[in-house]
Amino acid sequence: MIVYGRPRGPRTLAARAAAADQLGAALRARIDGGEVRGVTLLVPDPHARFASVSLGARFFADTVLADGYGLCTYAFAWNPAREAVAAPVFEPYTGTYGDLRLRPDLATLAPDADGTWFVVCDAEWPDGRPVGIAPRTVLRRQLEAAEEHGLVPSVGLEHEVTFTWQDGTSPTQDGLDYATGGLDQLRPLLDSIRFAADGLGIESVRGECHPGQAELVLGHRDALAACDDAMLQQLFVRRASAAHGMRASYLAAERPGEGSSCHVHVSLSSADGPRFPALLEHFVAGVLRAAPELTPFWAPTWNSYVRLRTAPFSPRVLRWGVDDRTAAVRVAGTGESTRAEVRFAGADAQPHLVVAAILAAGLWGIAAELTAPEPAELPTTPWQARQALAESELARELLGEEVVEAQLAHLDEEMAAGLDSVTDWQRRRGGLRQ
Repeated sequence: MIVYGRPRGPRTLAARAAAADQLGAALRARIDGGEVRGVTLLVPDPHARFASVSLGARFFADTVLADGYGLCTYAFAWNPAREAVAAPVFEPYTGTYGDLRLRPDLATLAPDADGTWFVVCDAEWPDGRPVGIAPRTVLRRQLEAAEEHGLVPSVGLEHEVTFTWQDGTSPTQDGLDYATGGLDQLRPLLDSIRFAADGLGIESVRGECHPGQAELVLGHRDALAACDDAMLQQLFVRRASAAHGMRASYLAAERPGEGSSCHVHVSLSSADGPRFPALLEHFVAGVLRAAPELTPFWAPTWNSYVRLRTAPFSPRVLRWGVDDRTAAVRVAGTGESTRAEVRFAGADAQPHLVVAAILAAGLWGIAAELTAPEPAELPTTPWQARQALAESELARELLGEEVVEAQLAHLDEEMAAGLDSVTDWQRRRGGLRQ
């Protein structure tokens, strides 16, 4: 039996590696026994989805575990349509369309169906260097920095998702906030999701405040597991939705005046266990001070700014509050359970990059012993957000030049694609000019 359940709370990178060794031995035994027929390699891309390849189990055990597996370089330089983005930062990725090497992280094992398993991978260049803009690399570097300062974060992610029928109509007419009977239309789908995602540690599923909207909460775990599992959860949600003739939307705003978020709960512990709620004051201060300049990480798409501009609970004003869901950062819990809930990101944001940016800003706040700034505002247009990040020396200090330039290039492509499109809104607007 492969015991793959995620441990709750903090876990060091060394402890993750030890868990990977144990899971690897269990997986090999099941492959040798013929119980595992295939393994699907997953790697998080810049657009909050997985690139994947399915392998035979024997080939995986005999070759891939030792040698890795190839992935075309452009997977970190493509747009949502899987077309290469032209930008100087991406030239090493699109110059020859060569291969990177995927390295399976066996601590991520999760069952698929019919004797196959998922495993999330890191990406490296052929010479063994980590791929600097790969979302897992960006997050891993922040975790290494945290451990150098004696800190081990644990993270809980909440994602909101909106379910519609395939034609775009909602299965419910009203909001579902904490509803019981109102969820009846979605009950078969939600039951399928719980079954498919069993083992990921879903704490709760509940109706949210907009038609067809639900929130899925993953319990606290180490930051890499939190982000990998959030993306696995989305994969299971989309699969189950399609099987029920529905669509699962992770748009930041399915409609104007509505918002779907990715709320990030962060706790800080030491390597040997004790938590440090006292450090949260400086951590939150760093996050608030850096947040405007890091906006493209919270809001990477055109649709992100519909949420920021129109959704009533969107975090336009940067302030913190105790158990205050109207604040951009909500401090929740008491004693050692005290945590920061960072509410900037939309459901469309790449979770590894979001958590990496939060940790980088928070660690800066701790190191500099910062205090919370006066309330400010996030940029509410992609142009403002781009300018803030492009001019930010702090962002480059926190995340590195290559990561910043890659995020700018993706936002530039997103804006250009929007400006090159003709939408239903433009047609309706044009009709009013007659």
